[in-house]
Amino acid sequence: MSSNQKFADIQADECVEKLHTAIPGLDLIAEGGLPQGRVTLLSGTAGSGKTVLAAQFLAAGIVHCDQPGVFITFEEPPKAIRKNMRGFGWTIAQWESEQKWAFVDVSPQPHQPPTVTGEYDMGPLLARIEYAIRSIKAKRVVLDSLGSIFNRIPDQALVREELFRLALALGELGVTTIVTAERAAEHGEVARFGVEEFVTDDVIILRNALEAEKRRRTVEILKFRGTSHQKGEYPFTILPDEGLIVIPLSAMELTQTSTDERITSGILELDDLCNGGFFQDSVILVSGPTGTGKTLLVTQFLDGGFKNDERCLLFAFEESRDQLNRNATGWGVDFDAMEEAGLLKIVCRYPESTGLEDHLIRMKEVMEAYKPNRVAVDSLSALERVSTEKGFREFVISLTSFIKAQKTAGLFTATTANLLGGTSVTEAHISTITDSIILLRYVEMFGEMRRGMTVLKMRGSMHVKDIREFRIDGSGAHIGKPLRNINGILSGNFSYMNQGELDRMSQLFSEPSAH
Repeated sequence: MSSNQKFADIQADECVEKLHTAIPGLDLIAEGGLPQGRVTLLSGTAGSGKTVLAAQFLAAGIVHCDQPGVFITFEEPPKAIRKNMRGFGWTIAQWESEQKWAFVDVSPQPHQPPTVTGEYDMGPLLARIEYAIRSIKAKRVVLDSLGSIFNRIPDQALVREELFRLALALGELGVTTIVTAERAAEHGEVARFGVEEFVTDDVIILRNALEAEKRRRTVEILKFRGTSHQKGEYPFTILPDEGLIVIPLSAMELTQTSTDERITSGILELDDLCNGGFFQDSVILVSGPTGTGKTLLVTQFLDGGFKNDERCLLFAFEESRDQLNRNATGWGVDFDAMEEAGLLKIVCRYPESTGLEDHLIRMKEVMEAYKPNRVAVDSLSALERVSTEKGFREFVISLTSFIKAQKTAGLFTATTANLLGGTSVTEAHISTITDSIILLRYVEMFGEMRRGMTVLKMRGSMHVKDIREFRIDGSGAHIGKPLRNINGILSGNFSYMNQGELDRMSQLFSEPSAH
């Protein structure tokens, strides 16, 4: 063997190998999975999802990697764990019969006498764990949770010593282990005894923080000794039939291709303002106060797709299916016929029906299954009220990135808080990542409220910069002439100019003629 080959082998031995967990999103922020053959501490407050993640670690190993697992329970009896995890579709009893899952039951038994503190010998417990691992040739192990057993040991130094002994024993057995531990608060000490994080090589923290009366679940990899991982907190959710799903914002990449092909907005005059329509893979934001015609633009955007045999998808968070159908019919668009033709799918959900992360996961699933050419969301602002500001920003970024990665045209609506002028929180979060922005505004003209529209931004294309009059009638939307004699439409502070002043201002900014 050459010296170079020996050096390469030594380098390979020194690298920390990772075990693919098969938990959605977790392997991305862990950059490959959990360090193989080591003990990872999973810490969190009550209700943060520790037991679900730990059980899913074993379930995913059996389903996706054909790796048996051992669950050592110190709190809940196996019967309760089987029942609680059944809702995620994990057939633990069947896996036990197939020698893929084994319990080591150390949970308190009925009529058990009070715990006697003092000297504690983990020898018998380690022998039971080793037997279970060897009997089913387990590759994955879970201990849930440390607090229950170490509560029986009053001496902190002894806790540390026993934890070292446990980690060493599991390491020698060659299994990858998750050990759960409780913490008293979402921030502060990693675990209750203050020593757990120093004994284990790897630490993951789950949080279920209460912010502005809303819960927000996050996962953070605090340390992976000797190997890399993504830094910071990442949102996650727990769904029935699926389990824990991490939303890895850092894994998003700007690698999608682009196209010069255009699609119609459904309104010919708007296509002209946009120099021929929207780009086929662009995301468009329509922002304006209530009643200015945002849902009408969504309706015509979908109708334009339907007339070109494109598959259209509408996520509605403000109106029911019947309301949407009634409104569309009033503008001359037949949603029922579009659905019967298989070119439209309408998904109506009440924003408060679930958390924002759950909405995001479900929307992605619908898009992956339906594979639309166009997606409309009416409106993003309705989702603002069910999440924290940070959570909403993560939602918008994740949804927008997903739609762009699918090369699908997306049209979102956002409602401004003020009737005249102003911007929305949605607008602030999404404006830099959208390709086009269309603003709708009310215009007060001589005792009458009219509507105005402008294409504020269109990335990669020329567009008309006028503020045009925007009218709505029984046949839909119509875009009229520029509103040249009114200043301050976007800000809501109107002022009017006579024709003479308008001509003078036009000459000030006119291009000099070439001679």
